[in-house]
Amino acid sequence: MTYETLIFGIENAVARITINRPEQMSAIDVLTARELALAAKQCSADSTVRCVVLTGAGDRAFCAGGDVVGFASDPERIDSLLDEMTGHLHDAISVFARMRSPVLAGVNGTVAGAGLGLMAAADLAVASQKAKFTSAYTKIGLTPDGSTTWFLPRLIGHRRTKELYLLNRVLSADEAMAWGLVNRVVAPEDLAATVDEIAQQLVRGPTLAFASVKQLLLSSDESDLEQQMKRESASIVQMSRSRDGLAGVKAFKDKAAPSFVGS
Repeated sequence: MTYETLIFGIENAVARITINRPEQMSAIDVLTARELALAAKQCSADSTVRCVVLTGAGDRAFCAGGDVVGFASDPERIDSLLDEMTGHLHDAISVFARMRSPVLAGVNGTVAGAGLGLMAAADLAVASQKAKFTSAYTKIGLTPDGSTTWFLPRLIGHRRTKELYLLNRVLSADEAMAWGLVNRVVAPEDLAATVDEIAQQLVRGPTLAFASVKQLLLSSDESDLEQQMKRESASIVQMSRSRDGLAGVKAFKDKAAPSFVGS
């Protein structure tokens, strides 16, 4: 299908989703949220996809959150627009978080509001040194959305999450890495190459095992120790029966590099 607010493509097992609203700093309106949900589902349903890359168009913003300016232009419908936008966005984030393929965020610029949630829901994040990170919800009298109250406390803890929400602190890229929001910070001119390098590493990996890792981590907070260890046991047994598991164990025995096919 074609998208109006996204640039979407799949090449060499990598799906790339770019929020293409540079003049709005890739802010999310209802259509963008709906298309993000559709793109997420398209990636999840495509067995050839072994990595998904999320980014924003241009070099100003990864995603500046919800399109507040657009919503404010229709004050009579702000509540219904926000309800519709968050519904689609949360649908997208749920799919990204649970899909089998690892999701990699290429953070090219400002991240604010729901953009934090979109980035936090990704499995890995690489940021340009020029990137900035902020919440900004309470700055305009609103409360968080986009999964941020679920992912951020797990990534950076409650104290730091509250600092973002209550004081609207703006973090530099280096601060975001020190806090645990991103995995790596690189020079702006190196971002695309670094994202591509990591994407190709993920594509070559055991996609089925990656999917199980994601599920185990998502279930860990709701499980007690014994429940989680049962899930771990069931998962590793299942993976040992997979083509990649068998190939990986044999390669280890033979002191060879494994070749994974993603199943």
